[in-house]
Amino acid sequence: MIKLLKTPVFFMLFVAGLIILFVLAMQPLSVLHFGSDIVMLFPKGSIAVQQRNLLLIIQAAMLFVIIPVYILTFVFSWKYSSQNPKGDYDPDLVDNQLAEVIWWGLPCLMVLGVSLLIWTKTHELDPYKPLASANKPITIQVVALQWKWLFIYPEEKIASVNFIQFPIQTPLHFEITADAPMNSFWIPSLGGQIYAMPKMKTELNLIADEPGDFRGSSANISGEGFSGMHFIARAASEEEYHKWVTSAKESPQALNGETYHTLAAPSKNNQVEVYQLQDDHLFSQILMQDKPKKNE
Repeated sequence: MIKLLKTPVFFMLFVAGLIILFVLAMQPLSVLHFGSDIVMLFPKGSIAVQQRNLLLIIQAAMLFVIIPVYILTFVFSWKYSSQNPKGDYDPDLVDNQLAEVIWWGLPCLMVLGVSLLIWTKTHELDPYKPLASANKPITIQVVALQWKWLFIYPEEKIASVNFIQFPIQTPLHFEITADAPMNSFWIPSLGGQIYAMPKMKTELNLIADEPGDFRGSSANISGEGFSGMHFIARAASEEEYHKWVTSAKESPQALNGETYHTLAAPSKNNQVEVYQLQDDHLFSQILMQDKPKKNE
């Protein structure tokens, strides 16, 4: 082994192999060290679980090709180097039909399989697709402001800033827009992100399988207050959810045209606030950029 290490080609291959092994080992080591803090690998909602599984399947399919390529790269580099007297060069290998089938056929099969899988899952995980459940969905209207999130519960007649609460095992239907630069709404523990754009409405359907406080955030840089543009998504029992709704309806703060204009002004690191909703058409007015008028 020591004699081989003194060979320049073998030494370079040995060092390169150690580097690749170190890089490949970083992923499982990171998972072991950080554990459940990596929310995308340990999600709390069925949509996020399916998205995580899809990523892992695709990664496994890629490694099925990448690992043999890495191994053969080192094998061929050593076998056909000038410093290996036993390495025989076969000029007719280029016309070998078996070799051609292997290095063209396997990647083509992998690409075909991954394409079919992604095609199927793209339709299954369509963010606009309602989730099947025995429980009635809750509609939450989301407005991305500078630099905070406004959440409107049209059926419950309440609204909140940088906080949402909902019962577990209940589908959440988010209607999303922006009254500020384009942004992106994301609750990593429950599913992927979707954009919030002025004069446009996007939709997202999620569900929480376990109780807990999940971090929601902006996934699109939107200015100097971007780092503080995050919120709490609390999944609780049905009873706890209704208690929160009842307390929100008793809030001394009212959300109407005047208070919305004040709220929509740019501000950073905003605290949680809860409102009674006094304007049932507030979200549609924001969406159409027909800004609510201040009270005279």
